[in-house]
Amino acid sequence: MPALIIPVAFIIDALLGDPRWLPHPVRIIGALAGRVERTFNRPHSRKAYLIAIGFVASLAVIGMTFCISFILVKAAYLYLGRLWGNVFEALLAYTTISARSLVVAAKDVLEPLSSKDLPTARAKLAMIVGRDTEELDESQVVRGTVETVAENTSDGIIAPLFYLAIGGAPLAMAYKAVNTLDSMFGYKNERFLYFGRAAARLDDVANFIPARLSALFTVMASFLLNAAVGGYSWSSSVKAVIHDGGNHPSPNSGYPEAAAAGALGVRLGGENSYFGVKSIKPFIGKASRPLEPERISEAVRLMYATAIIGVMTLWAARVAVWGMAN
Repeated sequence: MPALIIPVAFIIDALLGDPRWLPHPVRIIGALAGRVERTFNRPHSRKAYLIAIGFVASLAVIGMTFCISFILVKAAYLYLGRLWGNVFEALLAYTTISARSLVVAAKDVLEPLSSKDLPTARAKLAMIVGRDTEELDESQVVRGTVETVAENTSDGIIAPLFYLAIGGAPLAMAYKAVNTLDSMFGYKNERFLYFGRAAARLDDVANFIPARLSALFTVMASFLLNAAVGGYSWSSSVKAVIHDGGNHPSPNSGYPEAAAAGALGVRLGGENSYFGVKSIKPFIGKASRPLEPERISEAVRLMYATAIIGVMTLWAARVAVWGMAN
């Protein structure tokens, strides 16, 4: 894979996003995972069986995703030539990145908030988070949106770019399979408590390095943005990562959230409700600025700056290790 595919894939995503008419590979992965789960998951079986079969099922979906992607990419290079093979791999890689979709989702919440239409903003937020949104006030809606943008900067942008830089589009697709499995099976309810355990742990492992890279890139982005437009604090971002990066139920999500919270000067975390059950998460960051709608725009700007730094860094690392043509 030419190193240039890394920035090209990101640019394609920034321009096209996720058109509904496009048969997105992640939806195919989701359909495959759903079929596997319905076939093998027996919630009332023994704990050991559910953990083991969940592990095997997860590996099967990830392995099939990688192998099919690898065969398609190899076939494209073999039968279409290097140029069109590059085009095919860039297009496949672009489907693993979700920067444009994340921006659209954030703006879908911001627009009704700016118009003081809180019910619509709650409904739009409910489409991108798992928490209950019906009773949230404006600041809580803003918090939920900023948390989503920060967390998905890692999961939806830096992580797929990281695996793209290491192993091309097939490995980036395998990462998306891991991420999809966690989003489908990583729930601590009766159905998935044991069957989904392997998917959740594999996602933790896959995101360990990307989450911390995302925090680093966010600190760098806050420094550059503060110099360019003001309103961001790289020093507070560093302090938040050090002190609050581990303040999250996930071993990874707290790091990009802490970096963003410090950069924006807001406090994330706290009380949420899931299916009517309250959940208290540790606070992340310090509330030096209020959670107003403007913070969403600032979070989106921070996300794009972080993504660009990530693209440039990973592209440079790929060139340094393997050269421009590989």
